[in-house]
Amino acid sequence: MSIDILIEKIKKKDNPSVVGLDPVVSYVPQYIREKYYKQYGKSIRAAAEAIWEFNKGIIDAVYDIVPAVKPQSAYYEMYGLAGEEVLSRTISYAKEKGLYVILDVKRNDIGSTAEAYSRAYLGKVEIEGELFDATSADCITVNPYLGTDGVAPFVKDCKQYAKSIFVLVKTSNPTSGELQDLVADGEHIYEKVAHLVNKWGGEVIGESGYSSVGAVVGATYPEQAEILRKLMPKAYFLVPGYGAQGGSAKDVAKSFNSDGLGAIVNSSRAIMCAYQKGDWKEEEYAQAARAEAVRMKNELGSVLQYC
Repeated sequence: MSIDILIEKIKKKDNPSVVGLDPVVSYVPQYIREKYYKQYGKSIRAAAEAIWEFNKGIIDAVYDIVPAVKPQSAYYEMYGLAGEEVLSRTISYAKEKGLYVILDVKRNDIGSTAEAYSRAYLGKVEIEGELFDATSADCITVNPYLGTDGVAPFVKDCKQYAKSIFVLVKTSNPTSGELQDLVADGEHIYEKVAHLVNKWGGEVIGESGYSSVGAVVGATYPEQAEILRKLMPKAYFLVPGYGAQGGSAKDVAKSFNSDGLGAIVNSSRAIMCAYQKGDWKEEEYAQAARAEAVRMKNELGSVLQYC
């Protein structure tokens, strides 16, 4: 199962963190931007190529420290086809470096459209009787709002092609409670979704004992994370909200099981933009990213040793 591959990488690097690759061109050091502006003018193509060099530098700096990266599709789609092509390059390069790739797309629909989304990101596309991979990511994020018939195609492809998904359960944003905290039949909506995650993930349990259907549970809501950890003992958690959004290492500890496993914690801006703090030079952006990734690893380790 795909989740077993992720857990193996986490154990090997003794690090339950994932680097979010969510770049906008303003995050890219000026000297890199100017290089591509000279080549392409101030254009979408120049921005996309600058982001590619930036991503490559960060991946080179952290691939031996972290088990995974998480590109957020929206940050590439905003640069049009050039940005989406850079996303594809970024995924392929991360895979070449041995990283597990979680593509944050939050897709969902119903019927044949859900099946098409799943084929695009997890499964294979048929062309004249032959099957092709459209995307080489290991895992994607999925929105559960449409219910079981919107998620079932993704679960099917997880099983068939050894992939994984993380279902949105309790997200890290401030207004998540407008819907997720509503009570129905004595339970919060996020608890209802947790039960569904258990149901959907029951047929894709790996040798590790964890399911390839995981859950997105924000670091900014540690009390809810503690509840959800008990409700979904076999679901791996993808934990956003650490660092720039305010979640601390003690907060994310609630998402782990007593075995020290069960969650992978995302940090995006704090790592990508680490060079913008302290005495780093622009040319040292990759070294700064590495230093922040090491700091995060050590901080998480100091808390998780007590799990």
